[in-house]
Amino acid sequence: MSERMIELNYKKMGSGQPMIILHGLFGSLDNWMTLGKKFSERHEVFLVDQRNHGQSEHTDEFSYDLLADDMRDLIQKENMVDPILVGHSMGGKTIMNFALRHRGMADKLIVVDAAPKKYPVHHHTIIQALQSLDFDTLSSRGQVDEKLSAFIPEPGVRQFLAKSIYWKNQHTLDLRFNLDSLARHIESISGWDLNEYNEHIPALFIRGGKSNYVSANDSSVDDHFGNAEIRTIENAGHWVHAEKPTELLEMVQSFTS
Repeated sequence: MSERMIELNYKKMGSGQPMIILHGLFGSLDNWMTLGKKFSERHEVFLVDQRNHGQSEHTDEFSYDLLADDMRDLIQKENMVDPILVGHSMGGKTIMNFALRHRGMADKLIVVDAAPKKYPVHHHTIIQALQSLDFDTLSSRGQVDEKLSAFIPEPGVRQFLAKSIYWKNQHTLDLRFNLDSLARHIESISGWDLNEYNEHIPALFIRGGKSNYVSANDSSVDDHFGNAEIRTIENAGHWVHAEKPTELLEMVQSFTS
């Protein structure tokens, strides 16, 4: 077990072989709720808020080792046997870390638009935009969106971030995720430090055809996962599950059946 088990918020639904689903940076389990319900027709699905996100515990510490250990603790707590692990972006790196460091605990990996490699840090503008929010003076979601729009012109990105804004009390809005900790650890979130590891767990890497996170023949995948295939969903960007949910559902069900 980890030195201290943290309180993870998660939702269970369905029955069958366990399936754990992890969201990406600045996200929450709600991002996968619609697909989670579909997967629950065949699996016992665990939709998880990773630490420092959603309604899970906030901590100063944050790393992929910790996120993977959180998942190990959850698997042991729920007495899961041979879970299938699904992760998008940051969540994909979490499940890859888990598979490499806790061998034999998972049955299959499904990594959505992420690879086991370091990415250039490209979230500075989003972090700057979020740090500019003064919830003592912002009293509506419209005001928050207007403030964010000065930094983030894309409505879809602002809409995604708005899903983690909630009413802390009757008069005050706040963020569900731990912005201070995420900003402080953004370099390690973008990084990858398990380069000497490799594993032969069955793995499916699903990439968005319009995304540059994973190439069609990404060597980093072969370097770490010798029993992996990379498949592409055309006309999808980084948020593959939101843009092409039907195609992703069919691809995952084919891999897991």
